[in-house]
Amino acid sequence: MTPVEALEVAALGVGAGVVAGVFGVGGGIIFEPTLTLILGLTQLEAEATSLLAIIPVAILGSWRQTRTGEVRWRAAIIMGLASVLTALIGALVADAVSEDVLRIGFAILLVATAANMTLRARRAG
Repeated sequence: MTPVEALEVAALGVGAGVVAGVFGVGGGIIFEPTLTLILGLTQLEAEATSLLAIIPVAILGSWRQTRTGEVRWRAAIIMGLASVLTALIGALVADAVSEDVLRIGFAILLVATAANMTLRARRAG
């Protein structure tokens, strides 16, 4: 990794940390597009890197939110346990499909999430 790439990766980490702290997201929404578009990683490399990189962000963010009483432990434990097996299955699927399928699927997920959040915000407002 060149010094410029290292700075880009560090900036990505800073951006993802801020977004994770403010909105509770960061890994997939920030890491993956940046890793693919700016650093040139494949979609699968970006997904794998994002999954590992988000661990410290998730731990620190969860610790901070636990201190303010915002964590719903039962829901977090159930989601965590359910996602372990399905993450393994998802990784096997990701290894089996083409980069184009992964990229399109990720784009659809981002658009669907944005649309859902927009509709919910409009109904609440």
